[in-house]
Amino acid sequence: MSTPVSVTADAPAEQARLLELTSAGRPQSRVWARLRTHPSALVGMVILALYVLLSAVGPLLLRYDPVHQNLADAFLPSSLTHPLGTDELGRDELVRLLYGTRYTLVLGFAAVAIGVGIGLPLGAVSGYFGGWLDLLAQRVMDILLAFPNILLALALVATLGVGLQNVIISVGITSIPVFVRLVRASALSVRELPYVEAGRALGVPSIVVLLRHVVPNSLAPVIVQASLQLGAAILIAAGLGFLGLGVQAPTPEWGTMLGASRNYIFSDPNLATFPGLAIFGAVLAFNLLGDGLRDALDPRLK
Repeated sequence: MSTPVSVTADAPAEQARLLELTSAGRPQSRVWARLRTHPSALVGMVILALYVLLSAVGPLLLRYDPVHQNLADAFLPSSLTHPLGTDELGRDELVRLLYGTRYTLVLGFAAVAIGVGIGLPLGAVSGYFGGWLDLLAQRVMDILLAFPNILLALALVATLGVGLQNVIISVGITSIPVFVRLVRASALSVRELPYVEAGRALGVPSIVVLLRHVVPNSLAPVIVQASLQLGAAILIAAGLGFLGLGVQAPTPEWGTMLGASRNYIFSDPNLATFPGLAIFGAVLAFNLLGDGLRDALDPRLK
């Protein structure tokens, strides 16, 4: 009579190995593994983490009011009490930059959310159904794309008025055509797949096809484009602020600060240098993150 082989001792190790293989096989795990080893993505994430950390913690350590004016302290040089000096109205420059990070990030994310929220469903419906709806939607997108983004945003702000809310709406509208075209292209390819055609023949509702096949197939390029569009949104908003048509003073928004400093660019260049560097860093971070996301979500790209 043969002796039974015991597998009890090896069971925990085998279960752990299977769990590791299962976790490694998940799409989210694979994407994160590629993303965290991508040099550009790492640099972008570190820069963005610093922005978020400084904007959250900095104002708690430097207890200055970002809008309080004290003309007696105007144009103070860098010191322990004012690390980046003060502006023409005696306001601490570092505190205003840190508060400006909050406004800039909120503005960028809100504007891109408008673009994705409108562009994704419109592009999916337009590409999937086609016909007169697709024709009408694409002609409207052609009109919007005929204008440079900054010029379109200027026209919209001139119509809606200045202020944070109107800037968000204006910048958000400029990003809609990009997402419409992106999702439409995905919908056009998905609707021709055999299993989608078979589902339509069997009477599967169009909304089910859109939600289960068209939208999921569009998410990867939409995520990549959204990260890149965040940098563009911040740049457009800063341009509007520089021209005096964006977020209005005394709100510490980077573009507005940059515009206010142009009269003192030779006498006190720091007032223009630091907001400019802040804008540059944010745009660079989102672009680097977008490059990393593109490579992580599409491993065929090297």
